Amino acid sequence: MINTHRIGYATFETPDLERQIDYYTQIFGLTLTDRDKRRAFLSTPLGQQAVVLERGDHARCMKIAFEADAANDLTAIAKALSAKNIVVNRKSGLTPAVSDVVTFADPKGTEIEIFTSSTLAPIDPTSRGFALVKLGHLAFNVADIQKVTAFYCDVLGFRVSDWRADFFVFLRCGPDHHTVNFASQGAEEKMHHIAFEVKDWAEIQRACDFLGRNNYHLIWGPGRHIIGHNIFIYHRNPDGQIMELYCELDQMRDETFGYFEPRPWHQDQPQKPKVWPADTLGSYWGGRAPAGFGD
Repeated sequence: MINTHRIGYATFETPDLERQIDYYTQIFGLTLTDRDKRRAFLSTPLGQQAVVLERGDHARCMKIAFEADAANDLTAIAKALSAKNIVVNRKSGLTPAVSDVVTFADPKGTEIEIFTSSTLAPIDPTSRGFALVKLGHLAFNVADIQKVTAFYCDVLGFRVSDWRADFFVFLRCGPDHHTVNFASQGAEEKMHHIAFEVKDWAEIQRACDFLGRNNYHLIWGPGRHIIGHNIFIYHRNPDGQIMELYCELDQMRDETFGYFEPRPWHQDQPQKPKVWPADTLGSYWGGRAPAGFGD
């Protein structure tokens, strides 16, 4: 099992590379650290690589990169994966921040990249877009949720934070309540949304006005989710992908305690991982998800 600690960056194919670069830099506030005719590399203002864009025919998530414990050896990781009959490749020089990765496909066909060290880009003092903290999580609609969940837990070392009935799972690899979540709903197996953490609720409020002034309309929120308890807003980027900005996500600071950090808005005290009822609402406040949001 790979001991992954955090999501590093995600790679997205886009039919309009220039438009997406403009969105991620001028609206979202990421920094363009390098590019060529086919690809662009973007980091948070504090220098952490978060998004890689590749020119292509479709708007989709191609790859997700996770950082593993530095004590792990990539050669040993590759051998262990091969022993599980997982087809593995070793690649280098893929991005400016990460020099060496082990790659393989997860059960839904997304390429996974594992790295153990990365280089930070210089801090960007320019004020643009939002006060982003990090790339927080990705969500997918999947065909076989049990198979995907088992893979992420048994191979990548994720832990289950919560289930909603048997069709929606939230998985963590660090203290955040979820780093990925999977739902077996909707007609198509695809990425559902991309989520970035911002510093606080005041930044969510500012983002609402900023998005509105730039003609990006919210499709849900502001609200507070029940599962995970984060404050959220959602909009669509120019490729039509759902983007979430959030803050105040549940944290499990110590796995030995087995409960999330005490907070006044938890459903239970203490709040432990559990199976929530199928009819659990999407938010405490902020209204219901719009029609088709889960598709």
